[in-house]
Amino acid sequence: MSNNMTNANETLRLLSEGDLSVLTALLRMHESSLEESGLDPETFMLTRIAALATLDAAPASWLMNLGVSGEIGISPERIVGTLIAIAPVIGTARIVSAAGSIVRALGLLGDSQHGAGA
Repeated sequence: MSNNMTNANETLRLLSEGDLSVLTALLRMHESSLEESGLDPETFMLTRIAALATLDAAPASWLMNLGVSGEIGISPERIVGTLIAIAPVIGTARIVSAAGSIVRALGLLGDSQHGAGA
C-alpha cells in the first residue's frame, strides 16, 4: 500500500473516531462560511444542527458541531427545540437517528475529555 493511501486511511480512521485535529481545513471553511452567511453565530449553528439531522449525519460530524455550539453558549434545550421544529419536515425517523448520533457524539466528547483511549 502506498504511503499516501496509508495516510489517507489513517486520516479517515481518526476522523471517524471524532479526532478533529485532522480537520484544520474544514474548520477554516466553517469560519469562512459563518462570515459569509451574514447570520449570527447561534442561528448559524442551529441551522447546521438542522442540516445534520436532515442528512442523518455521523456522530463525528455531530461532535464537531456540538462542540462549537457549546462553546458559543447554545443550550441543549435550543438544540432539542430545533430538532422539534424540523421534525414535521424531515420525519421522526431522522429525529430519532439524530438523537442517537448526538448521544454517541457526546459519549465521544466525554471520552476525549476524560482521556479515554489515551
